[in-house]
Amino acid sequence: MGVPHLIPTVDRYHPAARIMHWTVAVLLFVVFPFGAVIKFVKEDVKLTFYAIHENLGFLILWLMLARLTIRLLRPPPPEPPMPKVFTRAADVTHKALYAALILQPIFGFLATNAFGFPLNWFGLGVLWSPVGKDPELAPLLMTVHVALGWSILVLFVMHMGGVIFHHVLRRDPTLYRMI
Repeated sequence: MGVPHLIPTVDRYHPAARIMHWTVAVLLFVVFPFGAVIKFVKEDVKLTFYAIHENLGFLILWLMLARLTIRLLRPPPPEPPMPKVFTRAADVTHKALYAALILQPIFGFLATNAFGFPLNWFGLGVLWSPVGKDPELAPLLMTVHVALGWSILVLFVMHMGGVIFHHVLRRDPTLYRMI
């Protein structure tokens, strides 16, 4: 009598894609709340909140660029059979999520530079930015950064809705492709 498989046999994403997917997910659970509460925290800890938010946010950018590269080099495994509308909804949501997760940290990086605070990434050195201190541009860049942050939250909820729909209601192996 063999040991039952916990994960059904199904074509899965490349291991690097799966690792980066879950790493970005965990980082988002840190970065988003830190960013959302920065304006409410006491001044004595505000810089710590900014440092955590900015450093991890910039890390998300690089992980997402690596994920995009892997996705282009190693396309996702085939999806289980489903109506075209589900496939299209998943495709649009994934593309929007990728775009937002790449653009959002870029706008945050540019905004902090425009506010006059260059990023010293994990203490390794100050990163070059095409934007210097620009008090007029900074609020515009920050508005885009914040709007993308809320968009990511909406897209995340849509993504999780799809996961629950496939795993609980349809009982198909979609989730197992990323585990």
